[in-house]
Amino acid sequence: METQTAMTMTGSTNEDPKTRFVGPLILLGSPGAGKGTQSKVISNVYGIPQISTGDLLRENVSHGSELGKQAKAMMERGELVPDGMVQDMLAKRVVEGGDTNRGFILDGFPRTLPQAKWLDGFLEEWTAAVNPGHGVPPVVINVAVGYNQLLRRLTGRRSCPTCGRIYNVYSQPPCVADLCDFDETKLVIRRDDSEEVISERLRAYERQTLPLTDYYRAKGNLHVVDGEQDTDTVTAAVLKIIENGDRL
Repeated sequence: METQTAMTMTGSTNEDPKTRFVGPLILLGSPGAGKGTQSKVISNVYGIPQISTGDLLRENVSHGSELGKQAKAMMERGELVPDGMVQDMLAKRVVEGGDTNRGFILDGFPRTLPQAKWLDGFLEEWTAAVNPGHGVPPVVINVAVGYNQLLRRLTGRRSCPTCGRIYNVYSQPPCVADLCDFDETKLVIRRDDSEEVISERLRAYERQTLPLTDYYRAKGNLHVVDGEQDTDTVTAAVLKIIENGDRL
């Protein structure tokens, strides 16, 4: 399906999406909106990497890089890792990764207005280096899902403590209520999936990212996709935006 959709979007079965210049893509969306799913599809279709600042932070810490050592020391003191350090990790990944010359997907960054403004400057330098003479502002896609639907998706999650498989009592229930299909272990609700915790996460996301959506809308970069549709329909809309975005 992904290959067929990509061929339709490019308008030619002879064009290989994995050879084209895509540029920077930013995916916005609250927890449970499906950003991760869409990021993986885009990455597979175009052959560009998905970059998560959370993953970058964990990788730098586990590999013992200089930035990772600094971040680890701060976290052990109970301090938040500052924007500047996260941005340095991101810049290093994009510039030195060896797989970003045709584009990349940012999932989970930027989260704040100062981060977005820093990213604007960084992307200007990046595009001047990899695509000289062609300004390439990012395409920003907001996967929008209503509060009640998000709550349903997230609070409906159940996990198997034995094998780790994830279910959803509304959309992907087990064959027998509350039991894992594979080992019949009683499913559990993780603390992070409680309604109280999830409600606060969603409220925090709204407070944090509303200025971001306003910022990108004012710049003409923002595209909104209805994330409450089925996954294939959302994917088709996302790929169409990438193919037909103003800067492509």
